[in-house]
Amino acid sequence: MTAVVLWCAIGLVVYAYFGYPCALLALSAVRRRPVKKDTATPAVTFIITAHNEASRIVAKLGNTFAQDYPAHLLEILVASDCSSDGTDEIVRALAPRVRLVRTSERRGKEAAQQLAIAEASGTILVFSDVATALDPSGVSTLVANFADPTVGCVSSIDRFVDADGTVSGEGAYVRYEMFLRALESRFNTLVGLSGSLFAARREVCRRWAADRQSDFSTVLNAVALGLRAVIDCDAAGYYRNICDDRRELNRKIRTVVRGLAVLRGNLRMLNPLRYPLFAWQLFSHKLCRWLVPFAMIVALLANVTLILVAALAGADHPSVLYLLMLGAQLGFYAAAVVGLLSGSRALRIPTYFVLTNFAVLAAWFRYARGERMTVWNPSERFHALPQIGAQ
Repeated sequence: MTAVVLWCAIGLVVYAYFGYPCALLALSAVRRRPVKKDTATPAVTFIITAHNEASRIVAKLGNTFAQDYPAHLLEILVASDCSSDGTDEIVRALAPRVRLVRTSERRGKEAAQQLAIAEASGTILVFSDVATALDPSGVSTLVANFADPTVGCVSSIDRFVDADGTVSGEGAYVRYEMFLRALESRFNTLVGLSGSLFAARREVCRRWAADRQSDFSTVLNAVALGLRAVIDCDAAGYYRNICDDRRELNRKIRTVVRGLAVLRGNLRMLNPLRYPLFAWQLFSHKLCRWLVPFAMIVALLANVTLILVAALAGADHPSVLYLLMLGAQLGFYAAAVVGLLSGSRALRIPTYFVLTNFAVLAAWFRYARGERMTVWNPSERFHALPQIGAQ
């Protein structure tokens, strides 16, 4: 029985990170849903969510003003989550080119976005963080996807930039995540959007939850309406790494806590009879991924138990397979610790994997304690926006 538990735990980890992408790759070879784009220019509202962004809001608005989308069809709203550092005054000074909407008290990113949605006039809504820069064609590229009536929302791809503003090589995790999203989009629909830059039809945003993670909830809203979420690899959101690793860890914990709240409120979408393909995707991409840290712990404990039981039973030689498996697990965790302490680039993958799953585990405990983390503090990224022209 312990051996079965061990293999099931290992199987979950392997499936979550390798089995699901492989299944998507195979299925997308026989089922593809291409997006039919055109150059139509519907009315667009560009919503920038901000809290105490006085040091960066001018650069963000300059990047937005530089969009090649027809100016008379591009409404720009800044949704201030009760900023107190002069952000609102800066935005007001730029009227009427940009409008300010402001919450009367701090309620969180989604509450500020909800307020902006109520004020928006566009049929397509684009959501962006202050720390994210776009190419001049960013809005046009995103909007072109909505010529396809099956598309409810569109995600950008994530791009890192170096301190000098040039586009850097993406880390292994970012490349993996973008590859996975591309497979999901090709096969059926995305499960999550890039929170820093995405677009949606107005009707998809009608059931906006002020206390739920918008980049996840928007996909669920679209699927519930019979629409899909897609990724456009030509639309990039450029941003820099968070300066403080501890803040990055806290960001991951917060993201998972909020994701768990969204999933808990939409458990009906795991019903394969109602959402046959999407239920499988949601289970595989989100729930399985969030169960990986538990599977890692179970696998280690089961592995140790099997070896100890064999030793107590008087076996001359414990199973070589189980000894090798235990050595591999302990070696992987040791590599992660060494990578964390030394900052070694060669050990970045085990370090990132272990830290990510530690964040997921911490998020489960915080969620179980009743934390929901609706109020957010923007990530402490480098102050200057990326120089998009320096690619």
